[in-house]
Amino acid sequence: MSPETPNFLVDAAPGPGTSPAGAAGATVALEELPGNSRSYRQDGWHCPCRTAAAAARRLLGLWAESEQPTAAPHRCSSPGDLGDQRDRTFPARPAQPVHSSAELEERPAGAARGAGMAEQDPASSRPRGKRHRPAFTWEVRANDRNYHTQFRKKSAFCLTKKKYAGNAISTAKYNVLTFLPLNLYEQFHRAANVYFVLVILLQAFPEISTLPWYTLLFPLSCLLAIRGLRDLIDDIGRHQSDRSINSRPCEILSGKSFRWQKWRDICVGDIVRLRKESLVPADMLLLRSSEPSSLCYLETADIDGETNLKFRQALLVTHRELASEESMAAFDGRVTCEEPNSRMHSFTGTLAWRGETHALDSERLLLRGCRLRNTDLCYGLVIYAGFDSKIMRNCGKIKRKKTKLDRMMDRLVIMIFLALLVTSLCLAIASGFWAKTFQEKHGYLSVFYKHTTPAQQAFFSFWGFTILLSIIIPMSMYITFEFIYLVNSFFINWDLEMYHAAKDIPAKARSTSLNDQLGQIEYIFSDKTGTLTQNVMSFKKCCINGTIYGAGAGCGSKHPSGSGLTRSHRGEQKSDFCDARLLEAARRDSDPALREFLRLLALCHTVMVEERGDQLVYQAASPDEEALVLAARSLGYIFLSRTQDTITISELGMKRTYKVLAMLDFNSDRKRMSVLVRDPQGTIRLYTKGADTVILERLQRRGPRETFTEMALDRFAEETLRTLCLASKEVSEAEYGAWSRRHHEASVLLQDRARELDRLYDEMEQNLQLLGATAIEDKLQDGVPETIQLLKLGNIKVWVLTGDKQETAMNIGYACKLLTDDMEVLEEKKVSEILGALRASSSGLAGSAGPLCHGRLSQQRPEASQCKKRALVISGDFLDKILRTGEALKEEGRLRRWLPCRGAAGSPEEAGLAEKAFVELAASCQAVLCCRVTPRQKALIVQLVKKHKKATTLAIGDGANDVNMIKTADIGVGISGLEGLQAVQCSDYALAQFSYLQRLLLVHGRWAYLRICKFLRCFFYKTFAGLMTQVWFAFHSGFTAQPLYEGWFLALYNIFYTAYPILSLGLLEQDVSAKKSLEFPELYVIGQQDELFNYRVFSITVLHGLSTSLASFYIALWAFEDRVGSRAVGDYESFAITVATSALLSVLMEIILDTKFWTLLSFLMVTTSLLLFCLFSFLTQSIDAFRIAPAIFRFPDASWNALTDPYVLLVVLLSLVVNTIPSLTKIRLKAQREPEPLVELRAHVLRGSFHHRSSYAFSHQEGYAGLITRGDSLRSRGTRSTIQHPDTAPALSPGPSSPMPSPSA
Repeated sequence: MSPETPNFLVDAAPGPGTSPAGAAGATVALEELPGNSRSYRQDGWHCPCRTAAAAARRLLGLWAESEQPTAAPHRCSSPGDLGDQRDRTFPARPAQPVHSSAELEERPAGAARGAGMAEQDPASSRPRGKRHRPAFTWEVRANDRNYHTQFRKKSAFCLTKKKYAGNAISTAKYNVLTFLPLNLYEQFHRAANVYFVLVILLQAFPEISTLPWYTLLFPLSCLLAIRGLRDLIDDIGRHQSDRSINSRPCEILSGKSFRWQKWRDICVGDIVRLRKESLVPADMLLLRSSEPSSLCYLETADIDGETNLKFRQALLVTHRELASEESMAAFDGRVTCEEPNSRMHSFTGTLAWRGETHALDSERLLLRGCRLRNTDLCYGLVIYAGFDSKIMRNCGKIKRKKTKLDRMMDRLVIMIFLALLVTSLCLAIASGFWAKTFQEKHGYLSVFYKHTTPAQQAFFSFWGFTILLSIIIPMSMYITFEFIYLVNSFFINWDLEMYHAAKDIPAKARSTSLNDQLGQIEYIFSDKTGTLTQNVMSFKKCCINGTIYGAGAGCGSKHPSGSGLTRSHRGEQKSDFCDARLLEAARRDSDPALREFLRLLALCHTVMVEERGDQLVYQAASPDEEALVLAARSLGYIFLSRTQDTITISELGMKRTYKVLAMLDFNSDRKRMSVLVRDPQGTIRLYTKGADTVILERLQRRGPRETFTEMALDRFAEETLRTLCLASKEVSEAEYGAWSRRHHEASVLLQDRARELDRLYDEMEQNLQLLGATAIEDKLQDGVPETIQLLKLGNIKVWVLTGDKQETAMNIGYACKLLTDDMEVLEEKKVSEILGALRASSSGLAGSAGPLCHGRLSQQRPEASQCKKRALVISGDFLDKILRTGEALKEEGRLRRWLPCRGAAGSPEEAGLAEKAFVELAASCQAVLCCRVTPRQKALIVQLVKKHKKATTLAIGDGANDVNMIKTADIGVGISGLEGLQAVQCSDYALAQFSYLQRLLLVHGRWAYLRICKFLRCFFYKTFAGLMTQVWFAFHSGFTAQPLYEGWFLALYNIFYTAYPILSLGLLEQDVSAKKSLEFPELYVIGQQDELFNYRVFSITVLHGLSTSLASFYIALWAFEDRVGSRAVGDYESFAITVATSALLSVLMEIILDTKFWTLLSFLMVTTSLLLFCLFSFLTQSIDAFRIAPAIFRFPDASWNALTDPYVLLVVLLSLVVNTIPSLTKIRLKAQREPEPLVELRAHVLRGSFHHRSSYAFSHQEGYAGLITRGDSLRSRGTRSTIQHPDTAPALSPGPSSPMPSPSA
């Protein structure tokens, strides 16, 4: 069973017309609907293809009660090729298809109605109560647009929309009509914006207003406009990208010919023609291609970053019948399949045409985003278009991301606002009591308050205090916030250390509001291919007959250590590997072991070749095999061509043709492949290559040469190279004859065929003679191991989520030092035991399940107990099982709540136990590798960690399969590579290399977090220190809400007098340099633990500000109690100036003491603040201004009168000293205290070799051996089977000329 295909249990009750034999097989266990290897018993006859047919009919409801066997012929593949699914036909009822009840609602009036299936759940497109069965209600009719346009489905509220989506996509959030309301709706999710609007509304009432309403409306409008403009610019980029994609050209069948149109014009049911190098515009059923047997080669680099080709194959019936454009136009097939879903590797359906039904699977489907390679033409029927395509289903929605500090600020605004209301209420109540007392004591003043009662006075005072104290949450803080974020984003863009000169790609901060979150990352989720690796294999070294060859092998080679044999992404295949000794030995041809070694490299593979002029271009199922074939070519053993049963090579200029007797293909269990050939002299030889673990145990003897080879393998492993052992043996005619006979018998078995073939292969691959070993480097991107080491020292956990198989992922894990030799690797079996034990131990104790799970897992943590480090390695299938278990527990909990007899048995905590236990176990490991995971599963893993660990996450990838993960994580980073820009377009930050992540996080992220935290601390301090004196003044002004300060001081305090020093702090502050930040990554832990700004720090800051305001006010009040100075300065204006100056200078001194990194700009900012205070004080308090507008400029010459009095200056100095003493004391105590660092600082990254021998990664699945031996992939030389169309020559039938392998990219 393939890992992508779910298990189905199809129950079909026999109807009145069903035969007994049919009733006996009514229950069919179907593991893999198309290509099922199990047999279906009916009248004692077994046929694998009838198994899929019968099960498909039951799933689709096509087997009516009155159906009788028809005379339609049943054609099956030849016994030897039963594994091939190309020609699988069986009778079907040519009638109206059955629709589900949900689809019947979508049918227009008058449409034919059939028997219904289970009611559909619109959210999941699955039958309610049958979550394990997909809904097979998606019907596509070829060349029939009118049929698809008549169906509609329910949308939001009572609206409906088309059931079959168009192919145009829109990833943007806004359009012309929705931008303003939607953006404002999003912005007013911030508590501060709602608060400001409430204050503006209050200021609109003259009775309680203390400031004009427009003084707050203007800055709020500026703030909303700045943020809206930023969102608009981002969305315009998405619109441009969408427009570019939707306008790509394609050929669509219109009438009886193909016409060039745009991607957006494609509809479900259209037939599209693709040419070589073009992108697939929608999910299409492959109908035919120009290759033999309608093979089609695809590159999925834009989806998953992999550059090795995958192949798809059309049904034989469409390959034969659709041989011209006229037949394409007349094609009226009907596809019935599952509803659109996100399962990238799974597709199940049937094609009904001409009275026959053909099973379909994922091997027939071309996915949107793939690129056509090696195939001149192919034709496809559009099944899913636009947002219904699988890749778009995996993209997820654009979510507005908020940082931890953002969310904390929203809560703080609410807390401050509540505190402000409580304070205003208390002062208003005091105002009412004071007014009552005043009226009783001073009745002679009743004329002034005869229309105002104490209650009314308290009411107006409440709103007056509310407006007066509203400046405690200043709007200027948010405007400065945005500016600091923007400038810090520019610092990232301008960093030359993150500029990749080879590709001319700088770092790019695509989001300007997440910089501080970069300093708080706890988990990194990384793709592998294209992110950690270059997806380029390089042949580095080899060991032949006890001699090691290659760069750095002590052979005196002058080639650089980085030399190797590589293949460029889309260009010429080349070799820059050379060892003079090896090349000379190969030319001498005197060493039989060396000759056999190179011959094996040229013969034992499934590589295909194409002649392009005078060049040979190779295409392999994996880049590893291609590197080996190219290595043999560089040493004189050149693979020239192959046919179905021969392979031709050139050995030192001499062409030799070998007859291929059998190909023993690779699979993940065998970990090896072999080829049995007869050489031109008639000798039969077996050539085998595979992992050292399986080859060494099959050797005939173990001598000194074998021992030395094992030592070489260990040496290669220390260099993190991927090793492979090569062996051969001679096979006698008698042995081959007996084996061949049994091999033929096993190949025609209908049951246990694969197991029997594996047993025969294992029997042949015994008593081998070791030839040597190869070492291939899966090239990592520069600096990946060092980056991961630094991140781990910074307490950041790195999880690798990849679509690759487990062996490949583990090899890369060891190569990049994510996995080390001292780690205990927990694989699926062990993980199942641990999770099972946790669930069993907590059964019946749901209330304590969470603590129990956490307690047991914490005992396994290396940091809690000095046990061995652990790494977790799981697959996507295993993850599905875990999540299915969690869903089952949740469903069981729902049932228990509904069933009275078991009402109290269930517990809400039990529902998420499986998920939580898995996350806790994974979090206790030092490394996690998730293999063969889909894009949706990647996002799900990120979501689970965010949900259960409350951690800050970062996702990094380069392909379209990483988009959903990037959108789900708190921070998304896209790698700008050769695999398209889908990940970059959806990311928050774009980098050219994974290694730049260390500087992005450890330098820019930590600095941004430090700067924002200091900015917030200083801003709140200076706000409370300077403005809370209004509260203290109320106790001495009859609680009348009269402002203490001049209005201009209140207006300019946050804008000019204190803004610039804090701005320089938020822009330029550093605690250590960039170099020290990278040398001591442990400093990063401070951000993860929220140490620089949290509720405790905020409380201390508020108390500090309150103490400063108390000292500034009451010291001045004490000094002004009678009079001050020789000039009798003791008036209200002088008092206000004295308090304002004391508070301002205390705030500036605190900022100076808190600044650790002084620059010329920092000095200028402090100086500018003082100069602006003097300047605006002179301008707003001049006599001339007072004469012009006495109601606006109310403090004429107040500062000059007060600040020129020495006694006032001494009072200001006293306040400054008192307010500065706590900070100086704190600094002194901190300097004297014994240093107790929170983390252990290490200036050097420890680097150690590892001794894990990596197994050879052939491909993700079985190679091309089956295609080669059947001849499906082989093309006659100089001929091509294609469809006649105006741009090509007439179609030719394959002639008798010698076959030639299929081309490569």
